Amino acid sequence: QVQLVESGGGSVQAGGSLRLSCAASGYANSNSCMGWFRQVPGKEREGVAAIDTDGRTSYANSVKGRFTISQDNAKNTLYLQMNSLKPEDTAMYYCAAAPQDWGLFSDGTCIARPTYWGQGTQVTVSS
Repeated sequence: QVQLVESGGGSVQAGGSLRLSCAASGYANSNSCMGWFRQVPGKEREGVAAIDTDGRTSYANSVKGRFTISQDNAKNTLYLQMNSLKPEDTAMYYCAAAPQDWGLFSDGTCIARPTYWGQGTQVTVSS
């Protein structure tokens, strides 16, 4: 059974940093395109960052230069380092995995549609 479990969310002031983690079980990150998404109530879920099996990355314009996606294949864990956080970054953050790796779009998402999703971790940034 595949499970993706996010952690690391919390409340910070604007300008602060958080690191999100996504631990995968029953699944090998190294074979997949992995990504982070976020969603606020009443809005559509949006892609934030993605990483393919070759380690190439893609980011949404709104987070470029502030967020960094990475993964540790030995630990089967995906990370999202978030620096210089802004109130508009407040959202529920989800990690997702696509079983195929067809590459990346330039907007922070995998070309292959994600199949597996975590339960989400809340990030709240106050001004």
